[in-house]
Amino acid sequence: SVEAKKVKLKLEPKSNSGVSGNVVFSEENGTITMTAIMSGLTPGPHAIHLHEKADCSADDATSTGGHWNPTSEPHGKWGSPEGYHKGDIGNFEADENGNGTITFSTDEWCIGCGDPNKDILGKAVIVHEGSDDFVTQPTGAAGGRVTCGAVIE
Repeated sequence: SVEAKKVKLKLEPKSNSGVSGNVVFSEENGTITMTAIMSGLTPGPHAIHLHEKADCSADDATSTGGHWNPTSEPHGKWGSPEGYHKGDIGNFEADENGNGTITFSTDEWCIGCGDPNKDILGKAVIVHEGSDDFVTQPTGAAGGRVTCGAVIE
């Protein structure tokens, strides 16, 4: 049996937002499940994406680069036949207290497998101020980056 792999990371506030949280990626039988739990959000929908670089050093998290897009696809809704970035996770809702959670599973990612089109190590989790419209290129017009976490072992 293959041992389940797991990566846990903390989300730190960015852009003076006060948004923080935790993310866990776990891999089992070729499927990765991401669970993110956040607080300090504005109520309503927010976008969450994987970005190119595990570098949360910039105050506005622009140090993470753009959406992780190793296959050079257009930005879009996950699973769209028109294409989507490997980092295009989508939107989740924050409640009236600013708490949000999302669980997402895919076999299109791996943890440390070395395949540049699948490996999430070295990427960053970014939550945005607004929601992803799934249309605007290449960002989905989701607004500023309110929290950041590096996906590292």
